Amino acid sequence: MTQDELTTWALKNGWTMIGGHPSLTKPSNPKEAIVRMVLKATVVNVEAKKPAGKWEKISGEAYAKVVADEESGIPSGLSLETIPGFRMLMQENKDRQVFASFGR
Repeated sequence: MTQDELTTWALKNGWTMIGGHPSLTKPSNPKEAIVRMVLKATVVNVEAKKPAGKWEKISGEAYAKVVADEESGIPSGLSLETIPGFRMLMQENKDRQVFASFGR
């Protein structure tokens, strides 16, 4: 996947651009990112925010090694499936975006 493909996938699946990075937020505080994808020139890194406020790199991979899963569409190679509660967090963010558009 390319940088643009990852960004497009993320935004379609509940991620929000915060500070220039596709990010997932806390359900209780949708302005504060707790997971983000840092898209660099040749690699993508997934980082999680520690309780102390520092970002910790969870995984990283070259774009050439990141491929969309046939069934779920989730990019494999980034170890997203190993993040505890990742699918639920992503779904909560996506649901919040969908329901926010109903109020407009």
